[in-house]
Amino acid sequence: MSAKGHDWANPGPAGLVALAMACFTFYAVFTGKVDHSATPLLGIWLLGGFVIQLSVGLIELKEGNTTGGNVFTFFSAFFMLVTGLELIFKFFAAVNGWKIDARIDGWAWLALGIALITWTPAYFKSPLTLMAVVIALDPAILIIALADMGVITRTLLPLAGNLLLLAGIFGLYTAMAVILNTAYGRTVVPFPGPIIKPVQLPASSQQH
Repeated sequence: MSAKGHDWANPGPAGLVALAMACFTFYAVFTGKVDHSATPLLGIWLLGGFVIQLSVGLIELKEGNTTGGNVFTFFSAFFMLVTGLELIFKFFAAVNGWKIDARIDGWAWLALGIALITWTPAYFKSPLTLMAVVIALDPAILIIALADMGVITRTLLPLAGNLLLLAGIFGLYTAMAVILNTAYGRTVVPFPGPIIKPVQLPASSQQH
């Protein structure tokens, strides 16, 4: 998430709340807490999340945060906007008996999952709870992708749902810690640091 000393305040908490909303609602779908008649409403919620995450991603990029800015940007486009529209479309397709090959979604999710996994080591330098969000998302996205492709049984989707719930909880905790600790200018909520500390180059090295 973006650092202090720039023109913009840290937008990360808003993006994490939007992500948590998506994680919680997919948990409800995958674990049978709601039935599939809820999918159009979920689609609308995700479209709202798109607005927040796109804004967060652009601000993070402006602040020089390559990892967070790119992640929030592609989350906004694919996890929020595309998925939201697809859920609404698929609902009407089912109602009207339209035949579509939804396995294409699995291939798209597979690319997104691989991208997130290969970017995960960058989060080893982030606060521990934020790293936990990504660690929980990695296997969840792969399960969803492989299930949509028909490679694995959809009975594994509840496992993905539980991992998404875990990611959402860690996301909400991270957002709470950033907001409250920033508001009070001190540690109000424990916020574990990264497992890998950023390396500070000597001043002489930075001049070259």
